[in-house]
Amino acid sequence: MTSIRALAEADLPAVADIYAHYVTDGVATFDETPLDIGQWRAKADGIAGAGLPFLVAEVDGAVAGYAYVAQYRPKPAYRHTVEDTIYLAPAFTGRGLGKLLLAELIKKTGETPARQMIAVIADSGDPASARLHKAFGFEEAGRLRAVGFKHGRWIDTVLLQLDLR
Repeated sequence: MTSIRALAEADLPAVADIYAHYVTDGVATFDETPLDIGQWRAKADGIAGAGLPFLVAEVDGAVAGYAYVAQYRPKPAYRHTVEDTIYLAPAFTGRGLGKLLLAELIKKTGETPARQMIAVIADSGDPASARLHKAFGFEEAGRLRAVGFKHGRWIDTVLLQLDLR
């Protein structure tokens, strides 16, 4: 059985493990060192404190992925713009969980004062994330060329934007 629900404290180790995979084995994140549980707890607390959603996808009792939004940039004038983040455990990709997470994330974010949602996607040659976001109405807003260097190569990011109004 699959469900989308709010993050619980007990989910943090699974969230950390999922993210660590993408840190060490991929380019979807530009982090080069996995976050520890304390860092994840601080991140989750900050998101909750801002009144923003942090969701998990649970499949048969296991955390299979997560999604959250956070303020896009720290300067005050950006307070109505959020950036989304979605990661799935490698064993659970291609099953529609990203679609379920993003749908609920957009719904929950629409209940906040946020007006714009930005997706910053590493252009790694895998179009799945961009395709997912575009299916929900995100439009390409720009490309930043060679802004990340990871695993011996330069990586672009694509910016996609969704008006939540």
